[in-house]
Amino acid sequence: MSEPLVLIPARMQATRLPGKPLALIAGEPMIVHVWRRAVEAGIGAVAVATDAPEVAEAVARAGGRAVLTRADHPSGSDRIAEAAALLDPEGLHDIIVNVQGDFPTIRPDSIAAVVGPLADAAVDIATLAFAITRDEERTHPDVVKAIGTEIAPNRLRALYFTRATAPWGEGALLHHVGLYAYRRAALARFVALPPSPLELRERLEQLRALEAGMRIDIVVVEDQPFGVDNPDHLERARRILEQHSS
Repeated sequence: MSEPLVLIPARMQATRLPGKPLALIAGEPMIVHVWRRAVEAGIGAVAVATDAPEVAEAVARAGGRAVLTRADHPSGSDRIAEAAALLDPEGLHDIIVNVQGDFPTIRPDSIAAVVGPLADAAVDIATLAFAITRDEERTHPDVVKAIGTEIAPNRLRALYFTRATAPWGEGALLHHVGLYAYRRAALARFVALPPSPLELRERLEQLRALEAGMRIDIVVVEDQPFGVDNPDHLERARRILEQHSS
């Protein structure tokens, strides 16, 4: 495998928290925190993909690289596909890592862990999950559960992702982390596919890949990152990172 290209999609028009890439956390915009963690992962070149010049400028001021993409992308996956074509038109990077721009607390070693499954040529996409420990998350529909069959310690082949509480019965539940490593060809195939029935029903785009017969492997990590989707999440991230920086 070639060195991965790490891309961080970011847009200003988030419904529940408009302007969140530039929300200040411990004195820096959220997107800069995510960019720093991706750089610290040390797996490859890092760039932010955004449709907002002000986000690109914030990243540049921090010493990072950003690329401006179209504003009409339906998902972050579509945005990083355009960014990969702009930054690497020759296709020298055969793995594209998608780090969500609202994960300011994610650990660099978790970002690095996601590329491991792609050493297996049968794997199209890799992602992360961690064991749910908070009771309220077991039933909350905003907490996406990853279901898979174990193929090695802390490694599963994905069978399904759902907002429901699953699988049923005794045992651990896994909280899916929306961070992905794609083979370049798998990313191109994925964004060319129409939304699938289960994707539309669950509002989970990774189901499009499973319904198309693509293989997703899951790495189980100890880190418990969370996406900042609302003001409460933002305050939680501020507490964590301000404590870490003090």
